[in-house]
Amino acid sequence: MYDFDRPRTARPAAAGTRADAGSTCPDATGIGTVAGSARLAPCDRHPRAPREGDVRIPAGCAIAAIMDRSGARHDGSDILRSIALMHDRSNGLGGGFAAYGIYPEYEELYAFHIMYESDEARRETEAYLDTYFMSEKQERIPTEPVASIKNPPDIWRYFAAPHPMRLAASGLDEAEYTMAHVFYINGKIDGAFVASSGKNMGAFKGVGYPEDIGAFYRICDYDAWAWTAHGRRPTNTPGWWGGAHPFTLLNWSVVHNGEISSYDANRRYVEQFGYDCELQTDTEVITYLFDLLSRRHGLSPELAAHIMTAPAWDEIDAMDPSQAAFETALRTTYASALVNGPFSVILGSSEGLLAINDRLKLRALMAAEKGSMVYMASEQAAIELVCPDAENMRAIGGGEPFVVQLDSVVAAKAAADADAENDPHNAPLAHEVGVLPRRKEA
Repeated sequence: MYDFDRPRTARPAAAGTRADAGSTCPDATGIGTVAGSARLAPCDRHPRAPREGDVRIPAGCAIAAIMDRSGARHDGSDILRSIALMHDRSNGLGGGFAAYGIYPEYEELYAFHIMYESDEARRETEAYLDTYFMSEKQERIPTEPVASIKNPPDIWRYFAAPHPMRLAASGLDEAEYTMAHVFYINGKIDGAFVASSGKNMGAFKGVGYPEDIGAFYRICDYDAWAWTAHGRRPTNTPGWWGGAHPFTLLNWSVVHNGEISSYDANRRYVEQFGYDCELQTDTEVITYLFDLLSRRHGLSPELAAHIMTAPAWDEIDAMDPSQAAFETALRTTYASALVNGPFSVILGSSEGLLAINDRLKLRALMAAEKGSMVYMASEQAAIELVCPDAENMRAIGGGEPFVVQLDSVVAAKAAADADAENDPHNAPLAHEVGVLPRRKEA
């Protein structure tokens, strides 16, 4: 593997090869001219820069996911092996995992995973939680010393429910109430960071290679029906414990490979609805968009993903009129929710997993299945390592949401749809078209 901390030195040029045009090295020997400029061979003092193919630079981060649709729970060993295979896609500045179904004994309580940089930050945060929540249990998250993990924060977890009187006085529902307090801790309490805040799920992340982060958090000790994983290669954001993936809010978790070039437009849009984007990562805005569109606006995660990867205008123009009208309405209403740039994303939720690629398919993402198990990864080999006989292996298409839900969720939705069809209250209503009622005929 190429060491990115080592100064780059070029291989000596083979005899008879030409150096780049425009070189002015006084120790080089001129061996030709191009457009009147001497082309000079490289020398030991002035080696040429590396060329394409000299150095292998991996294409972005690594993401992976494993889910059992039946709801059966599995330990973290397979997801750890899968993400570890893609080691070269990371550089040690971030790794992490999200797991669903790991706290069945506290499934009705919010599980806060909180990182602290000081005892003072912990005391202040715990006093704040005691004011607005009722905690049933709090403890340090068990960790294991790993030589490569340096100076980790103090990491605790709290199983709590909103204080009923304060919740009632706030006028908010549980989710809005919890989100507001998560934003307060992250934005107002210095040295404290809420890594995850969902029910019966948790995020385990930090600065390091994902396989080392997994060993540090002892993820093989947990059983989950869905796992996601990420190995980070930061592009234009720093590597820090809170900024590692997965990025979470309530029960949402996002692992992301790529770069969001529309970040500013997306950030300004979600900030209008009270979301604070100040955590030095473009991935947070994807999480907030899903929360806004799905939880607040009531759209399905599939439709939310479609809005974020909406078809181009020339594609809409080629559609039949009714479909074009629908797509035009979506793009017009949610213009600032369109996500641009190269990316692949895996979204975790209490219902299952959803994966999307950008419309141009600029980032790799594979999927396969075997029985009730579903696998996703940036590389096919990362799936075949943990399931050699995986079936229906395919690349997830650009701009096409790939959705996997728990069997219980699918059955519940089918039953609800059937009841709705038979409910006379859902019959279409006759209505007037226009702002004012029709005038009575004279």
